[in-house]
Amino acid sequence: MPEPASFIILNQVDSTNNYAMGTVHEGLAKHGNAVFSPFQTNGKGQRGKVWQTEPGQNIALSVILNPKHLNVHHQFQLSLAVALASYDLFSKYAGEETCIKWPNDIYWRDRKAAGILIENLISGNEWKWAIAGIGINVNQTTFDNSLKKVVSLKQITGKDFDPGELAKELHQHILKRTGDLSRKAFSVLLNEYQGHLYKINSVVKLKKENMVFETMIKGISPTGQLLTFDVIERQFDFGEVEWVL
Repeated sequence: MPEPASFIILNQVDSTNNYAMGTVHEGLAKHGNAVFSPFQTNGKGQRGKVWQTEPGQNIALSVILNPKHLNVHHQFQLSLAVALASYDLFSKYAGEETCIKWPNDIYWRDRKAAGILIENLISGNEWKWAIAGIGINVNQTTFDNSLKKVVSLKQITGKDFDPGELAKELHQHILKRTGDLSRKAFSVLLNEYQGHLYKINSVVKLKKENMVFETMIKGISPTGQLLTFDVIERQFDFGEVEWVL
């Protein structure tokens, strides 16, 4: 039997994603290995943003994944699996008002509870490794003024949690959901993802370049485009539009 994936705990690190990617470059990576830290000094968010977090209060977890069953053009499939795993964990404690905001943020009602950043190592047409970094607000109750509409598990439930134990639980969800990519038809997972999709069948405001417009969220394409409808059917790649909340 293969050895179980390891769960590394670091008291402090600049970024769990950086540490995990370092093990890849050193030839020490193994599929499923996880890196957790209660304190990131320079956590990464989407589009070069910093993921802000109070020491000891939240989850900062990176999982090393070998996407050998996936084509390099199917990166959305891995993103979807990690989003579903994060949804699995958060909704267990926060309840049915949990949802997935395209492409892979976890929301509770209209507030952001978790974010995901996946960094890839690609050589030619071969997808060698992926580092899935997940940040989840757990016990933090005060946030920087620059962070609008955020929420934590403690704010929702009134309870304190052990971020390390939750991170171990999340790790198992990620191993299961990424394993599902080879065990199940992707259409099944996509339907489940769309069942949890934030604002599906609702009219929202989006911004493309300097234009703000209203459109109805209709779903997600198999390759990860956001599908909407107003006067015409539209589809958008990640990064092409911003939400106006």
